[in-house]
Formats: sequence, C-alpha cells, structure tokens
Amino acid sequence: MSTIISMETTAKAETRHRGKTIAYWTVTLLLAISITLSGIGQLMRLGGNVDLVTGIGFPLYVTHILGTWKLLGVIAIIVPGFPRLKEWAYASIFFLMTGAALSHVFAGDYGDSGFHFILPLFYAALNIASWALRPKSRKMYQEVVKLSVAPS
Repeated sequence: MSTIISMETTAKAETRHRGKTIAYWTVTLLLAISITLSGIGQLMRLGGNVDLVTGIGFPLYVTHILGTWKLLGVIAIIVPGFPRLKEWAYASIFFLMTGAALSHVFAGDYGDSGFHFILPLFYAALNIASWALRPKSRKMYQEVVKLSVAPS
C-alpha cells in the first residue's frame, strides 16, 4: 500500500451580490483615500502632524516611518493579487490605527471632542469592514491535503 500526498488549492466559482461588491469598494476606497492622505500629510509634515506626534512624546522622525508604511499598506490593499501581503497590510493598518488611538489616550491628548481618539478608531473600523467584505479573489486560500491509499 502506498500513500500519495498532494496539495492543491481549492477555489470555487464565486457568485457575489452586486451590493456586497459595491460595499467592499466603497469602504475600501474610503479607507485608501483616508490613509493615503494621512500618510502624505505625515511624510510632508503637513497640518497638525508635527504637533500630533511631538505632543504625545514621539520623536519627529516617526512621521516618516508611519507615512511610508501607510502608503505601502494602501498599495498592498488596492493592487490585485498578493493575498498574503494583503492580510499583513490589513493587520498592520489595524495595529497602526488602534496604536494611534491608545497613544493619544495614554498621553491624555484626546483633541477636540475626542477627535484624536475617535478618528483612528473610525479608520480601524473601515479597515475591518474592508477586510470582511473583500472578495474571494483577494483572500488567502487554505491548502487542502488529500491522502489517498492505492490498492496493493
């Protein structure tokens, strides 16, 4: 008796409702535009980005790191293919946004009406919605291991 082990990726033809596709692209583009503008603002140190970062005790060079990672994350989410990279980008944006909200809370910098806390959490929620609504073509497929026993 011999055992043959093969790995194959399963992909089923997907029928999506038009509404879910529209919801995905609406949320994803809103997220992408927001994070892109935020990243550009940090890279160019526009608006209140300098005060936001230094006001909570971070060094100013952090704006270049955060801005670069935001732009790379948006590219990873928007460009077709690379499902594993997309998973990492979604996770990174989530940690980045929740980390920003918590950093402002721990520093006692809530902004006007909690804006410095609420806005990053709104972006994190958009990120979760985009991830949850993504089509199968943008998901990682699990590999299935098939064991078959050949008669001897």
